[in-house]
Amino acid sequence: MTITAKTCIHLPQDQEIKKATAYQCDECVATGSTWVHLRTCQTCGKTHCCDSSPNKHATKHYHRTGHPVVTSAEPREAWAWCYPDNLFMPLE
Repeated sequence: MTITAKTCIHLPQDQEIKKATAYQCDECVATGSTWVHLRTCQTCGKTHCCDSSPNKHATKHYHRTGHPVVTSAEPREAWAWCYPDNLFMPLE
């Protein structure tokens, strides 16, 4: 997958997109919680729940680690989000 629109310095165009290794938020599983959608961190590859989920683990992960970009881990969705630039980036 490659970036097809505006990009930020946090996700170089030649970077290979990390994919979710499992369709789950490990932090939600550990606490017995649920999630709505999943996002994969493009720095470390961990997958967390989105901001529509009760625990918002993907955003918490960004604030805790500073890892700036996530991609959707949802089937048939191809996009990235840069937290510091507040930027949505379609992927191809």
